[in-house]
Amino acid sequence: MSGAMELTLVMVKPDAMQRRLLGTILRRLEQKGLVMVAGDLRQLSRDTAARHYAAHQGKYFYDRLMKFITSGPVFVSVWRGPQAIQRVRTLVGATSPEKAQPGTIRGDFALHITQNLVHASDSPASASREIAIFFPDNAFFDITAVDADLLSPPD
Repeated sequence: MSGAMELTLVMVKPDAMQRRLLGTILRRLEQKGLVMVAGDLRQLSRDTAARHYAAHQGKYFYDRLMKFITSGPVFVSVWRGPQAIQRVRTLVGATSPEKAQPGTIRGDFALHITQNLVHASDSPASASREIAIFFPDNAFFDITAVDADLLSPPD
């Protein structure tokens, strides 16, 4: 499992919280060798949600997305690992539940394209921007996984 160590943001959305899927989602990320270095349960304000979803402003689904993402608590977290961004995106699956493969989080559990359980950063630039919105102080825990030597790229 080699590759550059990265940080990525994962947001477990209100529908997953309501369906009690938080533990299942976090366990899948941990089982893939990723390490959570920050996490917080919070209710998003409309302002924070607007900053997070700024790229979607003006799109036909924006108002529905904003109403949904501010409708209940979310769990925002930062994960570290080799190629963390791509690993998380692969585990999460396609945005649309109909297109998400079985074995992915959305393929196994998502019911609707808007209420699709999880947001995951899609690029290093997005990860940096999103992490700064939710964790501006960059106060991440330094957790070394017991199998870190197996997961780290060789010197």
